[in-house]
Amino acid sequence: MLAQIALNGQKRDRVVVIACLAAIGALSWLYLIHIAWGMSGADMSVRMGSNSMDMSMPNMNAWQLGDIVLTFVMWTVMMIAMMTPSAAPMTLMFATVNRERRREQSPVPTTMVFLLGYLVLWTVFSAGATLLQHGLHSAALLSPQMMSVTPVLGGILLITAGVYQFTPLKRACLSRCRSPLGFLIAEWREGIKGGFIMGWRHGMYCVGCCWLLMTLLFVAGVMNLLWVALIALSVLAEKVIPKGEWVSRTIGLIAVGWGGWLLVQA
Repeated sequence: MLAQIALNGQKRDRVVVIACLAAIGALSWLYLIHIAWGMSGADMSVRMGSNSMDMSMPNMNAWQLGDIVLTFVMWTVMMIAMMTPSAAPMTLMFATVNRERRREQSPVPTTMVFLLGYLVLWTVFSAGATLLQHGLHSAALLSPQMMSVTPVLGGILLITAGVYQFTPLKRACLSRCRSPLGFLIAEWREGIKGGFIMGWRHGMYCVGCCWLLMTLLFVAGVMNLLWVALIALSVLAEKVIPKGEWVSRTIGLIAVGWGGWLLVQA
């Protein structure tokens, strides 16, 4: 009887956590679609000679404080949309282990704090990406409308990201991301504060695994949603499918080949 109650509680926890993850991901993608739609409308207005500008997107022609804030929000929401699915296995494992350790309490609040710690680190990454985008724009290496880099810089970014896929640091970070139970056993901390710290530390490994892949958003356009989705799926695949390290290496080879082709064309 007690075992059945515990099993029902575990199933309920999983449903609640999955629903929260799905809601976070869906809202994030809806916001990105809204921004992309606004940018398309603004670009069309520019082509037609209109001075109107959708205020839901940053003005890339004149970087004011408000534009920097909007760009930071854009990057933060984009990272949440891209990385929440790949964090789902670790988050669900955390909820399961937490339920086993503290049967009398729901693990959902602590699990959400764990996810918060993970996403806070990606928010810090978004701040760095915002500064990078500002620097590229100031150096005239970034197109105002498509927010994509020049072919030469794009080739360099692709080759750098591709080579990184074969480095020991990439393999070490990816192995931690691919082993949820091993990570939790090694990093376990009790309580709300402990959940946040664990989420933060998981985020450190995840950023270490994927940060250069995220710079490839500048290659085809930061708000190219197809490109955003492809990178998100690549990150998810190398973390969750069997032999994911080979997925990582395949991505590396493709990136190096594409980058070399861009440099030759340039």
